[in-house]
Amino acid sequence: MKRVLSLLAAAIICSAAFSQNDLKVPAPSPATTIKQDFGLSSVEISYSRPGVKGRKIFGDLVPFDKVWRTGANGATVITFGDEVTIGDKKVPAGKYGLLTIPGQSEWTIILTKSTEVTSPSAYKQADDVVRIKAKPMPLPFPVESLMIVFDDVKPTAMQAVILWENTAVAFPITTAIDGKVSAQIDQLMKTDKPPYFAAAMYYLENGKDLDKA
Repeated sequence: MKRVLSLLAAAIICSAAFSQNDLKVPAPSPATTIKQDFGLSSVEISYSRPGVKGRKIFGDLVPFDKVWRTGANGATVITFGDEVTIGDKKVPAGKYGLLTIPGQSEWTIILTKSTEVTSPSAYKQADDVVRIKAKPMPLPFPVESLMIVFDDVKPTAMQAVILWENTAVAFPITTAIDGKVSAQIDQLMKTDKPPYFAAAMYYLENGKDLDKA
């Protein structure tokens, strides 16, 4: 009888443990993904959004001159659907880790081949695809939760902007589409339904061959 009771008690304890494992609560730093149509494709950034919560962020919680995953929980990942240029570096379509090195007067923006860098010790400079400098800008208002946005979006150029606490840092992303669009136009003009209007608008809006427009 004692053995049966012991087994029953163990089963109840195990059941309670499994029930606790199923508990779902809000994440302190919730994950998000932003996606921007850009050029002929899109750019996407997945990251987690820690809050200030009354703390000093840059130079304290996030040390100066140290690699930062630019988020919380896991790695921040940027995905390009087509080739882009950042700084003077061409970046093929694909997924990359987005890292930063915050500084008082200058930040370093890094794109790394690894999408698993969650701490400075996991970072390898040899995996860098892009490494450029950017100037931090003071914000006239506080930003409680880390935010990454796309701004000044044009057909072939835009800014990715990191905002948190009282600081904003931006880096440029550009893409080349003219060759691809022109090739499409040339090909479609040979069909039974040529895109005259769309082609003319593209040429006019982008200062291209006006005779063709």
